[in-house]
Order: sequence, then structure tokens, then C-alpha cells
Amino acid sequence: MKMTVNAILVSCGLCLAGASWADETITIATVNNSDMIRMQRLSSVFETQHPGIRLNWVVLEENVLRQRLTTDIATQGGQFDVLTIGTYETPLWAAKDWLEPMKDLPATYDVEDIIASVRQGLSLNGTLYALPFYGESTVTYYRTDLFRQAGLTMPEHPSWTQLGEFAGKLHHPEKEQYGMCLRGKAGWGENMALLTTMANSFGARWFDEQWQPELTGPEWTAAANFYVNTLRQYGPPGVSSNGFNETLALFNSGKCAIWVDASVAGSFTTDKEQSRVADSVGFAPAPVEVTDKGSSWLYAWSLAIPATSRHKEAAKAFITWATSKEYIQLVAQKDGISNVPPGTRTSTYSDAYLQAAPFARITLQMMQHADPAHPSAKPVPYTGIQYVTIAEFQAIGTSVGKLFSAALTGQMPVDQALAAAQATTSREMKRAGYPKK
Repeated sequence: MKMTVNAILVSCGLCLAGASWADETITIATVNNSDMIRMQRLSSVFETQHPGIRLNWVVLEENVLRQRLTTDIATQGGQFDVLTIGTYETPLWAAKDWLEPMKDLPATYDVEDIIASVRQGLSLNGTLYALPFYGESTVTYYRTDLFRQAGLTMPEHPSWTQLGEFAGKLHHPEKEQYGMCLRGKAGWGENMALLTTMANSFGARWFDEQWQPELTGPEWTAAANFYVNTLRQYGPPGVSSNGFNETLALFNSGKCAIWVDASVAGSFTTDKEQSRVADSVGFAPAPVEVTDKGSSWLYAWSLAIPATSRHKEAAKAFITWATSKEYIQLVAQKDGISNVPPGTRTSTYSDAYLQAAPFARITLQMMQHADPAHPSAKPVPYTGIQYVTIAEFQAIGTSVGKLFSAALTGQMPVDQALAAAQATTSREMKRAGYPKK
């Protein structure tokens, strides 16, 4: 194995000789998702190749990470040299000159190999401002053994209504088997990412063409009632505390019959070392309802360099390494091809990967289907599927997410949550000067 890994490193045109670097420490802020934990573990390979660079890791829960990074970059605090951000923040922060442009990358990096929609989402005016670590869309995960026992068949293209009916038939809380597991933790990138795509599929949109919110419209009302009623009837206990990682743990422990979430979970649900149900996981496209527009999100957790970094070249060396073809090969060699970071490079989707990873075709299909420019069946003034790409959305999405979380726990009825969401969104948009002249 050492020979194989060393061969990869030698062939890596991104790896510069350690002698080129003075002693520098770069601070990397990242999310506590499994792929990033693996990146941290494998980063000893990078440090071996760059003996002058030391890595200082700050690994945080998703909501905490976003809050810390937003505060730091907006105040020009300069705490970090590498930021883990996504397709939402990148163009907004680039427009404020908060990020270093990703120019003059080595030819061996092969920028054209990055999936076009991901590359576009991380660019502003044709310039990349972050490099994608993994990309994702939305997938329906389900237990093939439980479906078979109940005499159920997952449709080729399921609807939310169908999944709700299946959840009712597969819900056996006395056995700690819950019909439907979905994100309930409040946050613009947690429960609202899932709920917004659900609402899109019900025909909803966040704003009309004059930037007026539509959260009390019939489409949002139908989606929100389905979400709350289904999870209260067929969801696990404590669902309002569950984000991506918590729900993944529930699914892998065998407690969820159906789960709709990020496609990146595919490799973890099928890993026998961490999933008790690895041999009985099925994959289907993201559910639709009245439309498939905006029913599956598009996102890429990515690495960027803040303009305040004092170690830009060292930081650039790290992020080009961590997002390169060679890193993907390294993961394949160390942990198996099905565990490589998905959704960023066309070259990843080789025949070998498609055969080894049963979720790979669905992931690629959903990423190709996702269209951030047309997230709703109705015309909209914004881009973004599970979020709205305006600076105000981070605060709006988080406050609205808290209201839906409160509805899940029974603190308020759905109609009251929607009315409050409409009011707070209208207030924030008016304060921000919308509609812009």
C-alpha cells in the first residue's frame, strides 16, 4: 500500500517540494461531516509532501461553522486560512472581495474536469473562488428488506405522497423502526434545505417576481403540513434536534425505513463498518409532487481562501491537493473506491466507480437534473434551489427554520408558523431595500 500511495504522490503535479516552504501553519475551518473527517485523517500525506506546512484543524457542527465563518469574514477577523463553504456563500462573498480568486491553478489540476454546474456555482463572472471538495444532490434512501417484507415496491420516480403512505405502513415505533426520517434541526442549511426542495415540488416558491414572500400560499401550506404531519406521525422521537449527521446515524443504526437527504450519504449507508443495514439499502430519485422543478438540490462543500489569510500560497497548496484527482485516487486506495468524494469531477464517474458504488448513478442523475436558475414551476427573481442566493437569506432561512422546528414539536400550529415566517421574511426584505430599483 505504501508503494501505491507514494506512486500517487510522485505523479501528483500539485505537490511541491517541501523545501519550497518556510515553516507556516494554516488554520482550516471545516464541518464535522464524515468526508471531512477522512480528509483530516489523510492530510498527514499532504504534510509529508510539504514539511514546511503545518495544519491546524477547527472542526465544527454545521450551524456553528457557518456562524463562525460568516462572523469572521464579515469582520475581517482573519482567524482562518481555509474556509469550508458552499455554493451559497461563494458568489456572495466573492462579490464583496472577501475571497481569493482561484487563478493560475496547475494544468494537472484539470479545472475542466469539474462538473460544469458545480464549477458555475462556485464562480463569479467566470472566475472560480472556491474548489469543490464534494458535490451533492438529493436522494431517497430506503430499506429494501422492509419494503419486501411489507409487499411494497419503490416507484421509479416516487412522490412525497407515496412516501408518506409507505411511511405509515412501515412505522413500528415499538420496534424502534420509524417510517420516515427527515431533517428537523433548525437552520437555513439544515431543515430548510430539505423543506425548501419539498415546497418546490409542491409548486411553491420563496418570492414572486417582485420579491414578495409567498410563505402563506397554498403550495407552502400543503408542503409544510405534509412535512409536520408526516414527521409527527411517522418520524423518530426528538426529530427537531436531528440534522444531517444525526439522521444518518439513525438510518445506519436501522431505525429508519425511508430517508430523503443528501446524496453524499450513499457511501456511508453502504459501508459495513458504520452501517448495520449496508446490505439492504435502496436508492431512488428525490421525491416529486406536482412538479419535479426544484425537487432535488445542488450543493458543493468547497474549500476557499479568505482575503485576510496571511498564508495564501500554503493554503492554496492544501486546497488544490484536497480537491484534486490525486486525492480522489488516494481515498480509493486507502478506503475503497466507493468512498471517494462524490459529485465534483466527471472523471470520478468511471465504470469502476459506477459498478462499485450503487448510489453513484442516482447521484449523477440528480445533480444533472438540478437547475438552480429554474428552481420553481413559477418564475422567480432568484437563483438557488434549496436556498435563495441573496445575502439576507442566511438570517431569513435560519429564523424560518426555527418556526418550522417549533411546529414540529407542537409549540405552534403550522398555519401560525407560516404566518410568522411570512411576517419575518417580509420585514427582513423590506429592511434590506427589496424590491431593488
